[in-house]
Amino acid sequence: MNMSMDRAFDLVEILGLVFVAVLGVMVLVAMVLFVIDRMQTEDAIRRNYPLIGRFRHLFSELGEFFRQYFFAMDREELPFNRAQREWVARSGEGKGNTVAFGSTRNLNVVGTPIFVNDPFPPLDDQFASTEPLLIGPGARTPYLAPSIYNISGMSYGALSKPAVQALAMGAKEAGVWMNTGEGGVSPFHLEGGCDLVYQIGTAKFGVRDEHGGLSDEKLRSVAAHEQIRMFELKMAQGAKPGKGGILPGEKVTEEIAAIRGLKVGQDGISPNRHREIDNFDHLLDMIQHIREVTGKPVGIKTVVGTEEPFRQLFETIARRGSDAAPDFITIDGGEGGTGAAPMPLIDLVGMPVREALPLVVNLRDEFHLHDRIRIIASGKLVNPGDVAWALAAGADFIVSARGFMFSLGCIQALKCNKNTCPTGITTHDPRFQKGLVVERKYKRVARYATMIIKEVETIAHSVGVSEPRQMRRRHVRIVQPNGRSVPMNKIYPSYNSTTPS
Repeated sequence: MNMSMDRAFDLVEILGLVFVAVLGVMVLVAMVLFVIDRMQTEDAIRRNYPLIGRFRHLFSELGEFFRQYFFAMDREELPFNRAQREWVARSGEGKGNTVAFGSTRNLNVVGTPIFVNDPFPPLDDQFASTEPLLIGPGARTPYLAPSIYNISGMSYGALSKPAVQALAMGAKEAGVWMNTGEGGVSPFHLEGGCDLVYQIGTAKFGVRDEHGGLSDEKLRSVAAHEQIRMFELKMAQGAKPGKGGILPGEKVTEEIAAIRGLKVGQDGISPNRHREIDNFDHLLDMIQHIREVTGKPVGIKTVVGTEEPFRQLFETIARRGSDAAPDFITIDGGEGGTGAAPMPLIDLVGMPVREALPLVVNLRDEFHLHDRIRIIASGKLVNPGDVAWALAAGADFIVSARGFMFSLGCIQALKCNKNTCPTGITTHDPRFQKGLVVERKYKRVARYATMIIKEVETIAHSVGVSEPRQMRRRHVRIVQPNGRSVPMNKIYPSYNSTTPS
């Protein structure tokens, strides 16, 4: 009994000594930090309030986390709110997307689209799936594109290897195309077996010669892949119009460097425009050249700033003939996303897709190019209502990058440019990549694409048409500042009388 008591007292004494030692170390560390904070000259708060001032930085870092999970309402966050992200997540998981009790969306917000339900919608046996649509009728190998909703440009480099693999496999299973982004085509794009759109950025990664110009030999080599269905000449991107792509050096691995023609660890900075193109004639020359060399449809990706340049583009096409036209035009809204861009460009430059899309569609139709040039819409179009709106406005196809990132498990951590993405999507750190299991995630990608198309078809049936591309601007009303809604065809009248607004 006495022996047990002695051992207990010894244990208490040891714990007491440990506590005193730990307390002493903590006091010592606090004193050192106090001196460091008082002596440093960079942070005024820490200099005036040693130790306590450090909590300001900690709380600022944690504030983003607490707002997302505890304080922000379902429809409050930007760039995407919780309701939007969870719709994608449920779709990817194959769960039902029905909700109860009523909408959490404030339908009085200016700009909200409201679809006009038909009193006598089609019956179940009168529904039709969206038909494939031909792109590039004049190309030697035109593309019969099967899906209205596809994966927008995200390059290998900006995305991790498992992310590219999962997207490519999911695209194949869902029957949608995948845009390579400006980083060139990687083995991981090809192994998925999906249709690919090869994006040629201003640095021409993957198809550049030793001087940084376009290499016909490499173009032919890329086009030889049957999976490469089209080429997209990237003129501008919604998140950073007037500035080229930015791939931070810490994300340039040996493999990515070989694909892009960079050195390991070298920043991948693309010029702000193609050096060979400084007017619309040069642009059409480049499009015709790529189409002739590859035999595949060729289009452009750009951002609308104002109507005048686009009218000049179509006037140039009219002067040269429709054979000189791009096979498609991808309109990226100023609200588009990216892995890295200067804040002033992300925040302030480029017309939103809600204004830009009707403008370009009207110009195309005014110049009688409705069946010659396909219009692809991009920019925060991640939910069924967004896609249905774009189709009603006149788009032939919709592409999304961030919607498919959410389907992979993106949590909007906003770490895309830091190689520390916690979900493994935009990082090349193996520690984070192991969380992205390709065999499971590709199924989520496929289910998301399938579900969004299915629910867009549901909206189309509700407004009284049998398939989504039959929706017109008259099927959508837009909420105005006075609280009343106005038909979209009154705000943006359609030009072409053969395609009623």
